[in-house]
Amino acid sequence: MTEAQKPVNELSSRRIVGFACNQGFVFFLFYMGLNRPLDLGAFSFERADLAFVLLFMVVGFGVPRALPHKARETVLARPFMFVYAAIMAIASLLPTLFPDAPQALVVAEGALIGIPNSLLLTGWGRSFGRVSTRTSVPEVFTGSLLGAFLCVVFSFVTTSEMLIAIRLLPIISALYIYASDPGDRAPLAANESVREQAGNLTLKILSGTLLFGMAAGLMETFGTDPGTAASPHYQLSMVLFGAFLIGSISLLTSDGFGKGAALNKTYRLAVFLMLFGTLMVPLAESGAVPLPGDAVVLAGYLGLEAVLISLFLVMASIEGIDAFASFSVGFTALFAGELAGVLVANGIDAAWDTGTTPYVVVVIAGTLVLLSYVFLFGERDFSDLSEIVTDRDEFDLVCTHISNQAKLSKREAEILPYALHGRTSERIATELGISKSTVDTHLRRIYGKTGVHSRQELIDLGEKIGKKLS
Repeated sequence: MTEAQKPVNELSSRRIVGFACNQGFVFFLFYMGLNRPLDLGAFSFERADLAFVLLFMVVGFGVPRALPHKARETVLARPFMFVYAAIMAIASLLPTLFPDAPQALVVAEGALIGIPNSLLLTGWGRSFGRVSTRTSVPEVFTGSLLGAFLCVVFSFVTTSEMLIAIRLLPIISALYIYASDPGDRAPLAANESVREQAGNLTLKILSGTLLFGMAAGLMETFGTDPGTAASPHYQLSMVLFGAFLIGSISLLTSDGFGKGAALNKTYRLAVFLMLFGTLMVPLAESGAVPLPGDAVVLAGYLGLEAVLISLFLVMASIEGIDAFASFSVGFTALFAGELAGVLVANGIDAAWDTGTTPYVVVVIAGTLVLLSYVFLFGERDFSDLSEIVTDRDEFDLVCTHISNQAKLSKREAEILPYALHGRTSERIATELGISKSTVDTHLRRIYGKTGVHSRQELIDLGEKIGKKLS
């Protein structure tokens, strides 16, 4: 049985392990190294290493969207994932191989890691997009949990062999993308009202994502000084992040995506962790509490990132688009916001001229999180999204059930959702880029295989199956 034919609630160990390797490498790169500055005269630009990786990741996510279809498919072809992974692995060794190199090397390193990493993440978007969100979302959380675990293990075992193993993680990640079944699940068509509603929610999600990323960038710059550990308490952050993920996975496997269910709860918890962490920062600095606030903020941000990745997949499913596009746009907003946060924090640091980043950065970060949650993407929006997702998942199940029972071909299964939505042959032909006569031929075959005689009878069959499955 191929992965595409597995039950939608059966998780893929290949995707989980492969995504864990990708996440483990990113966590190592962003949080387990040093705060490498770039000296600009008398001013040291903090987290220059992170800033340039983020900058080139934003550029990299824009590449597939800017290319024509044929060129895009070539760039995102699975064999090329090995090339991107190898470049990332080699580039991560540059500081070790050239310890006395000019600081400007951080720019080249950022380009050689950022662009390939964005393309590898886009590849993961496609891999997750081939299955139902009821399968892919738990896989994202489970893979992130395993990635955090790898980070904690690597932090305690610092042998040269282990450091080499960390840098091989992108190659292992690419291997699992290559080894995964390409599947035959095309994006399901969405009706116009759902597309319009989903479009409005997407704008809110992206706006919120931008502000969440900015808050994280501010805190990542605040919590460290040039030449010191990038995240002094990253082990604690990973432990808290892991605890968050374990609870989230439990919710996802029990509650699903119904109104007010798992993803909404994990979103609230991640936001709470970020806000709680910002409040803890001054208390921890004064010695009033032992728990470092910046560690809690990082754990909350990583949890929020897992939720946002899931939302990117959910929106792709709802809108009936290739998940690479949703991943690309979503991560662009997240990392552009994070980059903006690093830049703003450095600007405030330069203006204050005290040698340390002021607490106003923490205040701004907390305010951004609160604004995003209250005014951009809050409870009401998540409730609306949950209802759409529930309906979408039910429609997905109906299409899968009919396709499997009637043994529809790949093209017939692609046309089926459009027919169930009542689209005309002309409209289906336009959206799929094929001729009307081809659509009519496939529709006749679908009618024959499902035992119906008209479009309306097919729609009635879909409704009947939907009631049985629910």
